[in-house]
This record gives sequence, structure tokens and C-alpha cells, in this order.
Amino acid sequence: MDYDTLLQQLIEFLGTFAFAISGIRHAAAKHFDWFGGYVCGIAVAIGGGTIRDVMLGTTPFWMTNPFYIICTAIALVFVIVFARHLERLHNTWFVFDTLGLALFNIAGIQKSMVFGQPYWVAIIMGCITGAAGGVIRDILLNNEPVIFHKEVYAMAAILGGITYWGLDALQLPIEVTVIPSFLVTCLMRFLAVRYHLSLPTLKNE
Repeated sequence: MDYDTLLQQLIEFLGTFAFAISGIRHAAAKHFDWFGGYVCGIAVAIGGGTIRDVMLGTTPFWMTNPFYIICTAIALVFVIVFARHLERLHNTWFVFDTLGLALFNIAGIQKSMVFGQPYWVAIIMGCITGAAGGVIRDILLNNEPVIFHKEVYAMAAILGGITYWGLDALQLPIEVTVIPSFLVTCLMRFLAVRYHLSLPTLKNE
């Protein structure tokens, strides 16, 4: 296994754990039972990547490695065991959600490039990988998908993808490309929430 493949798998594993915790925390806020929490966690963790892989014409990643299913189960146990501690941390779900978005955005870009897609497609695939799982989660929880209102979410992933493209075009080492892309996505999300930044809303008049 080469270094780039190992790095991509590590990113997907970390993103799975972060997204799974985010989905389970949202389910806990709705007082779902453990199974419902697991379903929400797995929907966030594999939803975006599944859509990406279907569009790329390959077997969805979680069907070739059971780790993602197991990782979500570990995230569920983590939330159950440390529920009181997590409750004391304000906006914990938001932090995990942002980390998952940034990590899966990078994973989506890298996998699309492996399949020979042009950069503009890779950036879109990264956004889908990072954001689509959250849409599925919100639908399951009967919430309005966060990407369609209020906070900068999908746009943060796109900006992270553009950062990745710009640095990769300079033929920099993969770790030098990944870290700034990750930071840009996270920073955009944090700043948008902190300062209530959002895109203009459509008017129906």
C-alpha cells in the first residue's frame, strides 16, 4: 500500500468517526433510542461517500471494508459512555460535524482524482462526500437540511476544494496540500457561525 492510499484511508476513517458522532448527537437531541442513533450515525458517515462512489461507477467504499460499520458502532458506544462529558461541551456536535466535513471533502477529492476526474468534478465530488450525509441525517430527523439555509456549509467544502486544487497545481507534497485544505474548510465554518455569515437569501416578491 502506497503512502497516498494510506493517507486517504486514514482521512476516511477519521471522517467516519467524526461524522458518526455528529449524527448520533443529533439523534440524542431528538431522544432517539440506541438503534435510531446508530442509523443516524451511519447515514451521516457513509451517505455522502456512497453517492460519490455510485456517481464514479465503483463499489461503495463501506461494502469493501467493514471498518466503517464498526467505526460507527464505536462512535455510538463513545457517545453513550461519555454522554455527560459531551453534554458539558457546548456545540460539540458542531465541532465533530465540521471535522467530518473537512476530512470527507478531502477524501472525496482524492478518490475522484484517482478515478481520473478533472478538478472541477473532484471539487464537486468532495462537496458531495462531505455534505450529502448531513442532508440525509436532517431528513431522517425531520429537520431542514443545514446546507440550504443559514450557515456556510457546502461553500466551506468548495473553498477547501479550491485550496486543494491550487496547492496541488504547484506540485506540493500531499501533506502540504491536505492540511491547508482541511484548515480552510474548518475555518470557514467556524467563522461563518461565529459571525453569523451566510449567503444572501432568495426573495419571492
